[in-house]
Amino acid sequence: MRRQSLGLVVAVLAVLWGAPAAAKGCALGAVGQTVQLTVGDSGRTMMLHLPSGLARSKPAPLVLLLHGSGGTGRQMLEASKLADAANRHGFIVAAPDAGIPVQKGFVWNIPGVPSVTGKVPGPGDADDVAFLGKLVDWLAANRCIDPARVYATGLSGGGRMSSWLGCVAADRFAAIAPVVGLRAGNPLASNPRVPDPATCNPSRPMPVIAFAGDADKTNPIQGGGAGYWQYTMATALSRWADLDLCRAGPLQRDLDDKLYEVRYLNCRAGTEVIGRITRGAGHVWTADNDAMWVFFARHRR
Repeated sequence: MRRQSLGLVVAVLAVLWGAPAAAKGCALGAVGQTVQLTVGDSGRTMMLHLPSGLARSKPAPLVLLLHGSGGTGRQMLEASKLADAANRHGFIVAAPDAGIPVQKGFVWNIPGVPSVTGKVPGPGDADDVAFLGKLVDWLAANRCIDPARVYATGLSGGGRMSSWLGCVAADRFAAIAPVVGLRAGNPLASNPRVPDPATCNPSRPMPVIAFAGDADKTNPIQGGGAGYWQYTMATALSRWADLDLCRAGPLQRDLDDKLYEVRYLNCRAGTEVIGRITRGAGHVWTADNDAMWVFFARHRR
C-alpha cells in the first residue's frame, strides 16, 4: 500500500449508527490519513480518508468511492488515487464494501439486473442504497460532511451503482461521476439496446460527468457485452440529458490528442451532462480526479 496516497491505515471498530461525535467536529480519524472502519453490526468494512488541512469544525464535502465488481473499498481507494486529490482539494473520501459477497470481494445490489455473476439480486440480498444513505447520515451526524455536498463515483460495477444512486437517491447526491460504468436505468426488457425509462426517474435534476475508454472490452462504449450493459454510452448520456431537460448538445470537442468530451448544456437547474472518453483506454480508472472534483465543486444539492 502506498503511504503517500493512503497514509497510515488504522483499524477501528465502530458502531456506525451510534451517537454522533462531540461538538468540536469530525473526530473519526487523523487528518491526512485513512482509517478502516468496521461498519456496525453489518460486518462491512469502509475506508475513510480525511484530507490534509481538514478543518474539523467545518463540515467537508464527501465523495463516495464505489469499487468494481468483485473488489473492495480498500483496493478501490488505492487504485483510484482519489485520496491524493482529496488532499489537494479538501474533500473526504468514503470507500465502503458492497453488500453481496463474491469470492474475495463484493458486488453491488442494483435491483432488476444481473451482477457479473449472472445472478439478479434477490430480496435476501443487502439493500446497498439504504446502507449508503445511512452511511451519509452518520457522517453528517458526526459533523464530518456537508449533506448538501455529497457526490458519488465508482469504477465499472461501482460506476453502475453510482448511476443507480443518481436514479433512485437524487435527494442525497449533488452529482455523480461513473467511471467505465455509466447507465441511465436498466436495459429495457423488450429492447435492451435502450434504457427502461421506468427504472430511472430522479426526484431532482442530476449533474453527471462520466469517464470511459473507447477500447473497453468489458463495458464497451458501443454497447453490447453482458446483460447488465447492452445500450451505448452515448444513449446513456442522451437519456440523462433528457432527464435534466438539457436544451443544447451533444457538442463534441477534443481536449487533447487522446481525450475528447461530449457535453450537453443549458440544462434544468444549472445541471450538466458530460462524457469524457480516452482514446485507446480500456476497462481501467480513466477519470481525471482533478477534473472530476472541479465538476463536483460546481454543484450542490
